[in-house]
Amino acid sequence: MNIIVYRYGNICETDIIESFRQSGLSVTEITIEITDKNLSNAARIEAVDKELSGLHPLFLFSINFYPALAKLCKLRKIPYLCWTVDSPVSELFSEFVTYDTNRIFLFDRAQYKRFAPYNPSHIFHLPLASATNRFDEVIRTISAQDKKQFAGDISFVGSLYSEKNPLAKASGLSAYTKGYLDALESASIKIFGYNPVELSLTSEVISDIIRSIPGFYRIGKTVEPCESYICAHNYIGMEISMKERINTLKYLAQFFDVNLYTYSDTSVFDDCLHKPNMCGSVASLTEMPKVFHLSKINLNMTIKPIQEGLPLRIFDIMGCGGFCMTNFQPELPDHFEIGTDLEAYSGLEELADKCAYYLSHEDERKKIAANGYQKVCSGHTYMHRIKTMLEKAFAT
Repeated sequence: MNIIVYRYGNICETDIIESFRQSGLSVTEITIEITDKNLSNAARIEAVDKELSGLHPLFLFSINFYPALAKLCKLRKIPYLCWTVDSPVSELFSEFVTYDTNRIFLFDRAQYKRFAPYNPSHIFHLPLASATNRFDEVIRTISAQDKKQFAGDISFVGSLYSEKNPLAKASGLSAYTKGYLDALESASIKIFGYNPVELSLTSEVISDIIRSIPGFYRIGKTVEPCESYICAHNYIGMEISMKERINTLKYLAQFFDVNLYTYSDTSVFDDCLHKPNMCGSVASLTEMPKVFHLSKINLNMTIKPIQEGLPLRIFDIMGCGGFCMTNFQPELPDHFEIGTDLEAYSGLEELADKCAYYLSHEDERKKIAANGYQKVCSGHTYMHRIKTMLEKAFAT
């Protein structure tokens, strides 16, 4: 049976494709958007429609939700399967989310609860996964030089979101809106496991943000008004995530040796008396797994738009046999046992206390890392998820 996978270059794509193939499916890949990031919607549809017409596949698959692909599959009477790995995915507000040809899988339970009512029998909750087999291959190649380069007490791999903060482009926000957002962001940073932003926005603040941001994100016809959601998650949520990551790293660097691996501009730390070790960037496929495996503690900081679910980083760290220290998320206890498979914190003081404890209790730390690795191997790999996806998508 043949399927088509539409790709745009997401890191999860190759692992998902391999799992489809291991499930007995023949995969045709459409890769035009990987090399052309300015691809027009018309060109995208033309490329996909050509493949659909020639192959008559069992289904079309993509990471995240493309309204245009959903519409095309509806016209062709072909199932469209997709799996979100990001949040926000504002395209889910599109009226095309209601099509009966859709099989939409959402990794964040908050996404699922919001959008499932618009297509109850065709939208599902499906957490993310770990590429344990691929990670194992990389870990086996660790050299003495790798140990010198990537070992450390506490490591954070990821963006600081300074380059992913579109709210910074807002021009002409009123003094009232600026003060309101500053207060709201400061309060939100202190809250773990709940995101209060969207419910806290007033119509006045929403209108001011829309007015002040060139090219404010628009979707077309939607299943419900989504301006407050987009303001809260596409814009304010990214700024909160930036501030939270910078504040957390500054705080930890006062007490511990912290390695920061990032593509982001790190000049924000220039004037700090205590700052992380600036380690530059690492290659996601060949070097990042080594950092996770060799670091004593790996820090995950979930961005605010992921309201309940677990980001890919948690599964990456655990799948590399690394010790994962993450902020608390509501879905965390559904999949892992805190203190047995990984550790979680609900504030900066608790984070520092737990880091100090596990840095001085090596055997316990290694046991938790080993438990976490076994847990993801036994129930949270891409093969586990693809099996569930196919069962739910084609249940009779």
